[in-house]
Amino acid sequence: MSTKVLMVCLGNICRSPLAHGILESKISTLDAIEVDSAGTSGWHSGEKPDLRSIEIAKQHGIDITKQKARKFKVIDFDNFDYIYVMDQSNYINVIGMAPSQIAKNKVKLILNEVYPDKNLEVPDPYYGGEDGFLRVYNMLDEACDKILHKIKNA
Repeated sequence: MSTKVLMVCLGNICRSPLAHGILESKISTLDAIEVDSAGTSGWHSGEKPDLRSIEIAKQHGIDITKQKARKFKVIDFDNFDYIYVMDQSNYINVIGMAPSQIAKNKVKLILNEVYPDKNLEVPDPYYGGEDGFLRVYNMLDEACDKILHKIKNA
């Protein structure tokens, strides 16, 4: 049985597709881990990730062009073991949809894997420049290392 991880941001075009691609790139063929991503809004459903996310991933040898944005759904609580959100707003939105305490317990701020209990946020790089996407990439890369280690040692 595989462990399923969902990355969640607002539109599912910048941060969560990067986190999705980064974690997937770290998984070996021996790891029974599946990764997906979603957004708390449906504004970009069906769209590819932001070109700047695609470019920063490509610079690190990761192809996220096959991803398509989708909206987070209540059924995701049943389908995923871990649900990582990028910021407090995403956290509040996702927790607000949780049908049970068990579902709520699956939801975590992604940077708490690196900085436990600090509740730090991955900033949305959408309105910023290229350097914002690199900064977000580096944050998510470190968090994904911790997530993979956590899953492998669970």
